[in-house]
Amino acid sequence: MPLSLSPFVPRVLPALVAGALLVIGSGARAGLLEDEEARKAILDLRSRFQASEESHRNRLEQLQQSTGQLTEQVQQLRRSLLDLNTQLEAQKAENAKLRGGQEQLAREVAELQKRLKDAAQALDDRLRQVEPQKIALDGKDFVAEPHERRAHDAAMAVLRTGDFDKAVAAITGFMQRFQGSGYTDSLRFWLGNAYYGQKNYKDAIASFRALVSAAPGHPRAPEALLAVANCQLEMKDGRGAKKTVEELVKAYPNSEAAAAGKERVAGVK
Repeated sequence: MPLSLSPFVPRVLPALVAGALLVIGSGARAGLLEDEEARKAILDLRSRFQASEESHRNRLEQLQQSTGQLTEQVQQLRRSLLDLNTQLEAQKAENAKLRGGQEQLAREVAELQKRLKDAAQALDDRLRQVEPQKIALDGKDFVAEPHERRAHDAAMAVLRTGDFDKAVAAITGFMQRFQGSGYTDSLRFWLGNAYYGQKNYKDAIASFRALVSAAPGHPRAPEALLAVANCQLEMKDGRGAKKTVEELVKAYPNSEAAAAGKERVAGVK
């Protein structure tokens, strides 16, 4: 006889439905829990992402600000370099201008110095023409008037030409005009030479003797005595020449004139 389920259905069915609902409820709660955790994780990730994004945005803004500041500093530095270069070029131009001015000033100073030197020389020349001058001649220092010096130089210039007649006239004229001149002693020697050139031995001896008598310490005195001996030899006065040489050797034993005089009269009888 077939088994009938109908008596158990009313009792089993509610239990099955309850079990099913329990299973379904547990699964639903589990799904709800998993959805909640997933939602929290998503929210946490979103929050972290937003925080990271905000941090990056802040860093980007800071970087942009730093870049802007750096750009401004670079621009300021460029402007400073341009200003410095402009100042440098201006300084170079000023230095070049100053160098040009200094060179011009140096030329003007040199020209002024030359003018002053020329003016001082011209003044000295004019003063020499009107003021007495200190003369050093044959170891003797004396003062001579400008016209006196010019007359002396003119007389000596005539003597150097070899025109003994004019030289005698110029020298004797000077000695008469400037008696007591500091040139006199030296001119006595040169007058004796001019007379000797004329072969006027008598007047030559007188002039040489006048020098030795007036200025025995004159540096040309030994030469004057030697010249006297030469004049005497020209006049064939050997004895007189020997006597003059003896006088020369005695007065000026170490002079070159004394040695030359000894040789001149060595063979004279």
